[in-house]
Amino acid sequence: MAIDSTARSPVRTADAGVPPLPPSVAWQERLSDHIPLLSLVTLCIVFSLATDTFLSVRNLLNVIDQLTVLGIMALGMTAVIVIGGIDLSVGSVLAVSMMAMGWLSNVLGVPMPLAIVAALLVGAACGATSGLLITQANLPAFIATLATMSIARGLANLITDGSQIVGYPDWFSALSIERHFGFLSVTVALFLVLTVLAAAYMKYRAGGRSLYAIGGSSEVARLAGIPVKRLTLGVYTVCGLLAGLAGVVMSTRLDSSQPSGGLGYELDTIAAVVIGGASLAGGVGSIFGTLMGVLTIGVLRNGLNLIGTSPFVQQIVIGVVIVLAVMVDANKRRSR
Repeated sequence: MAIDSTARSPVRTADAGVPPLPPSVAWQERLSDHIPLLSLVTLCIVFSLATDTFLSVRNLLNVIDQLTVLGIMALGMTAVIVIGGIDLSVGSVLAVSMMAMGWLSNVLGVPMPLAIVAALLVGAACGATSGLLITQANLPAFIATLATMSIARGLANLITDGSQIVGYPDWFSALSIERHFGFLSVTVALFLVLTVLAAAYMKYRAGGRSLYAIGGSSEVARLAGIPVKRLTLGVYTVCGLLAGLAGVVMSTRLDSSQPSGGLGYELDTIAAVVIGGASLAGGVGSIFGTLMGVLTIGVLRNGLNLIGTSPFVQQIVIGVVIVLAVMVDANKRRSR
């Protein structure tokens, strides 16, 4: 059975004997698919006119550097939302992973490379815990990941009794500071490589295409022979692994591990995926769209900072953007 993430779109149903939509409606359908990119371009134009520093090379590099943590987590969240799930624990998983790394390296004296691997394993274990609660205990994703969020945040604070861990080797901090080829840090390069790999998997691999089938209807996917529970567990495990990796990247930027790290990042991560065109109902989403969503949030916050907007107002603006993105998705689903 061929699995296509766009199978729910009426624009592509003519081959199945269904009359195509009128040209004007089909054009609107295609235009709505490019809203994330058009929104990003519009924001860039507005902020470039509002401030002279927005388009400076230094500012654009800062935007990219600041987006790395959010972007890495958003890759995993894309797969979670595509299968019709949600993960509220990624911010807390980031925190407990970075605290575990700091505790192992700075307190127990474990070599830094091994401590990094341990942080990734902690993140993957947290994601697997959420996946098992969903697939084996049959808990709703919202409840399962909410529980994992609370447990992970508690463990992050318990490791050092709420204290941060400061001071890492120079080579570790340099991963996000030193720029190669004049603009590319190791952490940004890592994010770009992961983005390409994730996009290729979601689009061209059978496992990636199966995620869209699960999001469309998990029961139909099961009857079609797709291992729904196994793939769901894998998706949440990878999402946790990427959250752990994001914790490592954040530590390179801060030169410390903080139990409060990643606070509120779960909302930003979900927002980036939704702004990028993914549907919370499942079955729709793409890595390219998520990249546009991540860039949109980064550009929006950076531009508002440059024009002196209050951080509280920024939260309101981003909330409005999320509402608009969900409204667009709801209208698209109604039209289909």
